[in-house]
Amino acid sequence: MLEDKTLPKSNKKILFLSIAALGVVYGDIGTSPLYAISEMFFGHNNRILRQLDIIGGISLVFWALTILISIKYIIFVMRADNDGEGGVFALYGLLDKVSSHAKVIVGGLLIIAAGLLFGDGIITPAISVLSSVEGLSVATSAFHPYIIPITIFVLSGLFLIQSKGTAKVGRVFGPIVIAWFLGIGFLGLSEIVKTPQILEAINPFYALNFLFHNELRTVLLTLGAVMLAVTGGEAMYADMGHFGRLPIRISWFALVYPALILNYFGQGAFLLRGGIIIQNNVFYSMVPQWGLYPMVILATCATVIASQALISGAFSLTAQGISLGLFPYLPVTHTSSEHEGQVYVSFVNWALYIGCLILVLFFKTSAHLASAYGLAVSGVMLVTSIAMIQIARHYWKWSNLRSLLLFAPLLIIDSMFLIANMVKIIDGGYIPLMIGFVLLIIMTTWQWGRSRISRAFKAYPAMTVKKLISIKEKSKTFMPRPVIIMSPVLISKQADKLPALKQMFWERYGLLPKHLIFLTVAIQKTAHVHGDRFDITKLYDDPEKGSISSVQVNFGFRENPNVERVLENLAHHEKISIYDDPKDWLIHVIHERIIFRQTKHFWDKLRFIIFRYLLRNTYSADHYFGLGRQNNLTMEVLAVKIP
Repeated sequence: MLEDKTLPKSNKKILFLSIAALGVVYGDIGTSPLYAISEMFFGHNNRILRQLDIIGGISLVFWALTILISIKYIIFVMRADNDGEGGVFALYGLLDKVSSHAKVIVGGLLIIAAGLLFGDGIITPAISVLSSVEGLSVATSAFHPYIIPITIFVLSGLFLIQSKGTAKVGRVFGPIVIAWFLGIGFLGLSEIVKTPQILEAINPFYALNFLFHNELRTVLLTLGAVMLAVTGGEAMYADMGHFGRLPIRISWFALVYPALILNYFGQGAFLLRGGIIIQNNVFYSMVPQWGLYPMVILATCATVIASQALISGAFSLTAQGISLGLFPYLPVTHTSSEHEGQVYVSFVNWALYIGCLILVLFFKTSAHLASAYGLAVSGVMLVTSIAMIQIARHYWKWSNLRSLLLFAPLLIIDSMFLIANMVKIIDGGYIPLMIGFVLLIIMTTWQWGRSRISRAFKAYPAMTVKKLISIKEKSKTFMPRPVIIMSPVLISKQADKLPALKQMFWERYGLLPKHLIFLTVAIQKTAHVHGDRFDITKLYDDPEKGSISSVQVNFGFRENPNVERVLENLAHHEKISIYDDPKDWLIHVIHERIIFRQTKHFWDKLRFIIFRYLLRNTYSADHYFGLGRQNNLTMEVLAVKIP
């Protein structure tokens, strides 16, 4: 079992985080009752309803929530935290420590899953807000022409407040979501009391009977609608680093899960007793006339929160992807001094916003958008189950048999949902697939380009550490200021090469600094670094001629890699003998001027074009690491030819 090192100690803090988690984590899955049952019985699967079909459909929803969310995610997947962090990139980081051929395949699948999650992050705000606002047209047709404008207005407000930070957003949204879950739970309970026969859906026989006694098309379309009821499970796991494992579990079992079950059973009860369905919307049809407008307002607030779960999850995924070297450097704002995992990424925020507007204007209704929804989530859930087999074997030390006994049935269930959602590809399921494919191209191209640059640096003519030491020993005059040279690769042995040093100091000035430090920034595959942040190697030390040292500063992939701030502690390190004030240092960085060699291969040319575009629109490494804000910074431009 991996330990949750972000677990809060105070009971008061746990309660606060549990309420805040309601305002961020559960919005997506919590607002699924607005459209899931309507899509199941009145969407593409529209047909004459039989009693067994209604009970069977509700039974499928009940067991999907119980097995996939309560058991799979809440109990098991959330145990697989990477130093308190969750999500597909957290799993990717954990698998990096697994020495097996399987990690290459599973790691590649997790990268694909990350791309699918971004695609889902664009659809979730659009379908959630649109479905809630559509309740106005249930109340009166006079609102119908204003559904799209109101939806766009609400979405605009949502994305405008993202820079305030997850904690502040959750603090405001938490009480609203409590009211939402209490409201839908009471609404469902009132219908169950009128038609208690729906409680038979707890019996899994009805779910199995539905699967085995209906034609294949009906089963696939129904499972596709059931998937809508569990969307948000992966976002819940991705947001674990914002609040911790325990608060999320408490809020799920204490409020979210019971309220969802009551409402879904209530919708089934409403259908069983032959309630009048207005505009094919089961949820709003069972709301009393006096409560329709208040419910629309509450639902709109709740769906704004639903969008928050995926948006904050997209921020987390982006920050993790940058740290793991999968994305170009983008400006990441850390919005909380107490919780390092709470971040805001401006570029991602506005890209999601533009994508949401396009989807709302193109699809126009939540029923049409439902066709594009669910495919990405089912793919991510399947990949997560595959990855969990490796986690169980290598971290929890489970046997192969025990791992398969738990996760093989989950793999089968996830595969069934993925196959069922494949029928949505033509009707809109291609959208998250396209977005995922584009992001996959970006991630693989960025990795390819950086590996080519690294290879070119290694081939660059350069002196070795041993040669540098011999020059230093013969020197009589030195530059007075200590110099820190940022190195892309760790320099730790006398045989290691120093690509820019010869041109920078010796040939240009004929002088070396008295104290020279080669500094490498290493982003670890764990979320946070505990203990000593520096790995120091003394390459040369002489009382008169100074020193040459190699320092690796380590960051976790969820930490703010502000190197300049960390360097303030370096001067006081017992192994480093330089001036105490970092402002007296000179920090030197290398900027690459990429020269692309001509190639006849189409795919190589395409990669060059994409990689060049990414380079032009990314932060430089020194900017991303916070260098040059207070300390003196110099740059060396080196021409790097690739491939």
